[in-house]
Amino acid sequence: MTTHLTEEEMRRALFGEPERPALVVDTNVQDSAPKIMIAEPTKAVKKKLSKPFTPRLRVTLKVGSEFEGKMHEFVHEADTLSSLVAEQEAIKIAKKKFRFVEVISVSSM
Repeated sequence: MTTHLTEEEMRRALFGEPERPALVVDTNVQDSAPKIMIAEPTKAVKKKLSKPFTPRLRVTLKVGSEFEGKMHEFVHEADTLSSLVAEQEAIKIAKKKFRFVEVISVSSM
């Protein structure tokens, strides 16, 4: 047994003889390309999309310009799920016109 092996001999010893894939010749090959049919453009039908659900909250406030004076009811509708964000948004809008603001309720619509 020889101790000096070539690279090819080592590969054959480790991995075995490489299998060569058999060449398969298809005798039924068509020489012409398949025919392409061009379809006439059709009119697109517009589908009625349903309006996505928008969460809304109704915030009711008591507002007034005088301390312990006449108070008015102010209603604000917010497009959010967070009652805290809806409340802050309503107070911010009410503070533009009135000096005193008190939150009565926050309810979903």
